[in-house]
Amino acid sequence: MFHKEGQKIIIATFFLVVAAVLVAQYYIDVEWIRFAVQIAALFFLIAILQFFRNPKRLVTPNFDEILAPVDGKVVVIEEVDEPEYFKEKRKQVSIFMSPTNVHVTRYPASGTVTYSKYHPGKYLVAWHPKSSTENERTTIILHTPKFGEIGYRQIAGAMARRIVNYAEEGEQVTQGDDAGFIKFGSRVDLLLPLDCDITVKLNQKVVGARTCIASIRPLDD
Repeated sequence: MFHKEGQKIIIATFFLVVAAVLVAQYYIDVEWIRFAVQIAALFFLIAILQFFRNPKRLVTPNFDEILAPVDGKVVVIEEVDEPEYFKEKRKQVSIFMSPTNVHVTRYPASGTVTYSKYHPGKYLVAWHPKSSTENERTTIILHTPKFGEIGYRQIAGAMARRIVNYAEEGEQVTQGDDAGFIKFGSRVDLLLPLDCDITVKLNQKVVGARTCIASIRPLDD
């Protein structure tokens, strides 16, 4: 299954690859060069297909957990001053996606979208400390039953040049459902309450709609 955001690119790539294979077959006389061109074209098609893959992940919504919104590696766990919406300290967990990861963004929790805003910006590498505030990005806030308001931020990286965000203010959303897409390498920040328990570690690989990022702290703590 492939994501709908990749349909046009996949179709265009398919025809370009077919054309490259045919041109090489009939117009390149040197066998090893012809073979190399054809293999390279096929590998390019495979790379595009794997980038836009969209594995189905069935989720039973759990109000006591925040799930990873994307596949990737945890590169930041820290307290930050969030100036755009909360204007207070939040726990930030950042997940970096390489071009080989699934790039579907999924809702980390069920709730109501209370804020959804796009910001144009730079294209610093996704692990740059200032990418959260200076890169092209979208900020989405969800009001959840147990955690209150949480945020997540889709951030374009040096390769990512298009962010797709489906969240609309006032919309009721379900944990694990498709929330958007970021094309060709990127990062997602989660902005969570200070009193939640982070359940992942730095450099841990996480799976969207599968890995628990944070949970509710027991009342007797």
